[in-house]
Order: sequence, then C-alpha cells, then structure tokens
Amino acid sequence: MGSCHIAHDCKIGNNNILANGTLLAGHVIVQDHVHTAGATVVHQFCRIGSFSFIGGGSVISQDVPMYTMVSGERAELRGLNIEGLRRHSFSDAEIRSLRSAYRKIFMSSNSDSGGLDQRLAEVEQLDDFVKVPVVSSMVQSIRDSFAGSSRGICRYRHRNGS
Repeated sequence: MGSCHIAHDCKIGNNNILANGTLLAGHVIVQDHVHTAGATVVHQFCRIGSFSFIGGGSVISQDVPMYTMVSGERAELRGLNIEGLRRHSFSDAEIRSLRSAYRKIFMSSNSDSGGLDQRLAEVEQLDDFVKVPVVSSMVQSIRDSFAGSSRGICRYRHRNGS
C-alpha cells in the first residue's frame, strides 16, 4: 500500500499485506502471510514470522514469532493470530494445539514453570504437541530468535507477574 518503505537487504516472503506507512529497516526478514496494520515500524535485523499480525502504530524492535499478534509502541505479544489462522484454513485441531502450546510457553501460572527455554523444552517433549507440525514450527521460530546474534522475541507478560 502507499508510503511503505522496504530498506536494503530485506527478504520479503509471499502473500504479505503491508498497510500504509509500514517501514522496514535494513535486513528485516518478513516470512509468508504476514499482515501489518498502518504506521508500523520494524527495526533492522528483525524477523517477522509467518501468519503473524502487527497492530497499527507498532514499533517492532525484536522478532515476532510465527502465528502471533503483536502491538504497542514497544510491541508486546498479544496472543495468537486466530482469525488469520482460520482465514488460511488451519484446522480446529491445529488452532487448539497452538493455543495450548502458546499458553504453556507464555501464560504459565505456575511459579515453578522456569524460564522460557525450560517451557519451550517442555512443550517439545509433550506427546500432544510433538505430532503437530505447526506447534513445532512455532517453537523453532522462537528458538531461532535467540540463536547467535539474533534480537530475541517481543516482550510478553505471563500470569505470575514477571
């Protein structure tokens, strides 16, 4: 759409919608089926995961995991992009599995749930999730965001207050 800017060395996937005023700094990776609302700014070297949604006026300074929604001046995870998943024919079973995995990773109410890496490992080992490729993809996209010199993922809040 109008007044978008895609800087040098960006990699843009297929079937994306970049609304008016979306600005991508250099070396940004936008995977497939991403939707940005207007006036979105993405910092250099960030990765935007497939089937994610970025709310209007958001500033993205860290990676956005696959299948999620983010928004805010300093973007925070707001949940799964459920409507986007439905529109792209994800099955009810896949959406339920993603929702359950998302809750275990980001919304743990158990004070003994450990750090993010421990919760990711737990999800990877549960039989309910091992057989669901979309859950494995989401977990891998989160892990990739912490590998090497990557920027990490957008902030999130979970129930135990931290």
